[in-house]
Amino acid sequence: MSNFFSQLAEHSLFALEFLGIIVALFIVAYVVEKIASKEKILTTRSVAVTGIFAALSTILMLFEFPVFFLPPDMYKLDFSELPALIAGFAYGPVVGVMIEFIKVLLKTMIKGTHTAFVGEFANFAVGCSFILPATICYRLKKSRTTAIISCVLGTVIITIFGSLFNAVYLIPAFASMFGMPVDAIIGAGHEVNKNITDLTSFVLWGVAPLNLIKGSINSVVTLLLYKKLRPILKGTK
Repeated sequence: MSNFFSQLAEHSLFALEFLGIIVALFIVAYVVEKIASKEKILTTRSVAVTGIFAALSTILMLFEFPVFFLPPDMYKLDFSELPALIAGFAYGPVVGVMIEFIKVLLKTMIKGTHTAFVGEFANFAVGCSFILPATICYRLKKSRTTAIISCVLGTVIITIFGSLFNAVYLIPAFASMFGMPVDAIIGAGHEVNKNITDLTSFVLWGVAPLNLIKGSINSVVTLLLYKKLRPILKGTK
């Protein structure tokens, strides 16, 4: 715990930027949900589900898998968005964003950060780019067809946003914090993936496939499980 707060103090400026993004995403989720649904946003049951599913997300976030087309010390695949998507389908985008935030907070408190919070920020922002559009779309009209459309929409957006976010902000921020040129990151990518020769090819041949795989697997599993889990989550028969 003391290590977490010392790292937070050391990278306070970036942590404040991170906090600003978190607040902005919560506001977006809240406003959209108020417009889209007359249901109460947070109930005793939804808060309990949020806690349980945030714990599940944290556990899944601890299991990271390297991919052959990106440097393993920089990018790994995890499926921690799965509980957030399922709970977000049941209770809306606010719950989904809350789970994304809590899992990143718990993971950082448990393991600390090896990326000056850049990795945690990336996981939260990119995860929300998947969770928010999918849960908002499903909240507007709940049906099997809409669930499929929502998952496809979320997967497309996480792929596009993740690529642009890495190219414009994340990779330059990572390079700046660790005092290395962006070319060094590109070089590390080229070592494992010969298609990577510059920043554009890094995101096209590395980051985009990673997020496409993540979004697709989370979507398929959610579509297979949600109908069975919904009565349990909502407390209905």
